[in-house]
Amino acid sequence: MSLTRVLLASGRSIALSEVRVSSTYGGMLEGYPCRLVNDLKIGGLLRTAGAGVRDGRVHLVVPTRDRPEGRGGGFGPVEVLPPVTCVGAFASAAVDPGLEPVLHRSALTVVWFQHTTDVAEAGEVPGFLDIPWEEVAGDHEL
Repeated sequence: MSLTRVLLASGRSIALSEVRVSSTYGGMLEGYPCRLVNDLKIGGLLRTAGAGVRDGRVHLVVPTRDRPEGRGGGFGPVEVLPPVTCVGAFASAAVDPGLEPVLHRSALTVVWFQHTTDVAEAGEVPGFLDIPWEEVAGDHEL
């Protein structure tokens, strides 16, 4: 059973089977959101999202980065990512049309940022529907 289904721009339907939702800046004790902090956050998410995944395939939906007016500090201007971080396990039909559809599926872990905790919003995140599934997902036997 899937938590939600998303129809990609390519016409491929993908099913979300597992999701981790967290606060983007939860636990940030000092400093401020800036490019350096955001790049470190994204890099860490991509490394941990691939751990424990069958073939380690992870795709980042490039997040929007807002730069509100105001002063930054020693690390440059303030730069803010959407407040909710999501890491989801998605599955679909096999990418390779030569594989037996009953025995094979394709899978991909996707990292994205959004403004609410509603996982059904994923399809509304800029760039999410453009995931190049056929290029980045991996086929596996069930």
